[in-house]
Amino acid sequence: MARRIVLTVLALITALLAVVAVPLGLLTAAQDRRDFERETATAAATLANVAEERIDDHVQGATLRRAVRELAAAGDRVTVYDRAGRAVAGSPGRPVDGHLTSGAPSQSPHSYPSVDRLLVTAPIVPTSGTGSIGTVALSRSTEPLDHRIVVLWTLIGVVAAAGLLAAAALAVGLARWVGRPLTTLAVAARQLGDGALDTRASVTSGPPEVRRLSATFNTMAARLQSLVNGHQSMMADVSHQVRTPLAALRLRLDLLAQDADSATAAELAGAQEEIARLTRLVSGLLAVARAENVTAAPIPVAADAVVADRAAAWRPAAEERGVTLTAESPAPVSIRMREGHLEQILDNLLANALDALPAGGSVRVRAESVAGLARITVSDNGAGMTGQQRHAAFRRFATGTPGGTGLGLAIVDRLVVANGGSASLSDTPGGGVTVTIELPRAASHRNFRRPGALAAGGPGDLNRF
Repeated sequence: MARRIVLTVLALITALLAVVAVPLGLLTAAQDRRDFERETATAAATLANVAEERIDDHVQGATLRRAVRELAAAGDRVTVYDRAGRAVAGSPGRPVDGHLTSGAPSQSPHSYPSVDRLLVTAPIVPTSGTGSIGTVALSRSTEPLDHRIVVLWTLIGVVAAAGLLAAAALAVGLARWVGRPLTTLAVAARQLGDGALDTRASVTSGPPEVRRLSATFNTMAARLQSLVNGHQSMMADVSHQVRTPLAALRLRLDLLAQDADSATAAELAGAQEEIARLTRLVSGLLAVARAENVTAAPIPVAADAVVADRAAAWRPAAEERGVTLTAESPAPVSIRMREGHLEQILDNLLANALDALPAGGSVRVRAESVAGLARITVSDNGAGMTGQQRHAAFRRFATGTPGGTGLGLAIVDRLVVANGGSASLSDTPGGGVTVTIELPRAASHRNFRRPGALAAGGPGDLNRF
């Protein structure tokens, strides 16, 4: 923005100078030329009046010779012609007389500009005022005129350059005054979006409108921080308050089942299954809440390595169920997302795919770069979904699996959206479901987080939703 402000101001000042300074210089130079021609013509006419007595009365003309010497001393070249075109007086060095002929003298003053001199001819008119008895040719150098015009344009150029420099300095100052707080605000907004909820923008500089915008941003950031912190605290309290009595209830049922008869033990086993389902439901809700309130900053992640790692972790569970699990990445794929989120997304997708497949099925995971994005697909060849099921799949509690909570794909969708990506479902060619995840790519391949200690350990470490 600063560059645009500077260029705009300079363009306006340049246009103003072009509209004002250039025409002014042209008009002034033209006026100087007219004044120069007028002065030269006046000098020639004055000399013609002096020469009239010399030619008409045939006197010696001391006054004429003196006038010619004075003009010659000033650098002019003068020649006086009689009626027949003979030179009767003049200074050393004939004027440029290519425009003069040996015929009748000129009847009126004429100017003949050349490259470096101006030739003016003036008729010598007798006292009687009839006809013309000769001509005065006065050639004057245009060097003084050219010098004045050069000085004029130099002065205009200096003033224009000074104006442009002053305008540039003013534009740079204005751009910094306006742009710096906006840049600071943009950085603060990016940091807030990356999860730094304690980020605040400076409100001490810039135009009043920008300061008000920064103050409003700070109010919003403070309110958002309060809401997120309160939500996280509530989720932690819910986790503690609900899981503890569920665990105690499960232990009590285990104790009762030890001494119960077979019918009672079967009922107690059903109750334990419901408690286990309720525990999974609570864990799933907490996972969704955490996905919707992520605050960690995104980092570069090697998606191809994470895909290979999670496929290796889930392959034993797939083989136990008679399902073939493969992973492929044609080339390294780099993404930017928060720590551990890709592992959690893949674990949920692989768990759902294995639950939906019978023995003999297959699951394929693929990571690739497409059109500036990182695309990860998890495809199975199971029974697939109807259009209505695909439409509702990312909603909470939407499930077609008996005993499922319907939170797995909801968690996937929240985690993907929180990292600036998108998730979609489609039919697998030949039957089945394909989940497509598109995420922003990282700008560099350096400093990637590779799968390691912080990654999910395997299917046994996953809360099954």
